[in-house]
Amino acid sequence: MFELDVENSKPIYEQLMDKFKELMINDVLQEHNQLPSIRILARELTINPNTIQKAYKQLESDGYIYTLPGKGNFVAPPTSLKNSLEEKIRNDLEKVFAEALYIGIDKHEIYRLLEKGGDS
Repeated sequence: MFELDVENSKPIYEQLMDKFKELMINDVLQEHNQLPSIRILARELTINPNTIQKAYKQLESDGYIYTLPGKGNFVAPPTSLKNSLEEKIRNDLEKVFAEALYIGIDKHEIYRLLEKGGDS
């Protein structure tokens, strides 16, 4: 499914979360698709099952996935993410824009980057 970089300074569970989010954002994993079981994924990636469980718990806490006891983990509909992520994204963007302006990036350059991002 994907590879993790064991030499990366980012923890494995965060890399795993990022990969799943990327697959969801790019519609490779769509809403209500079942994620691989913890045991199977641990075997495929040769990592500790606790690491995968930690990533799954955080993804569920963040609203990206949901769990059905006895059935597994599934991709949450994007609408369930909207409320939980919108506030966080707004706050993150405000911080990034403030930092960009502080270091001298012109606001017109920021607008240009926003326009470019909307085209992808």
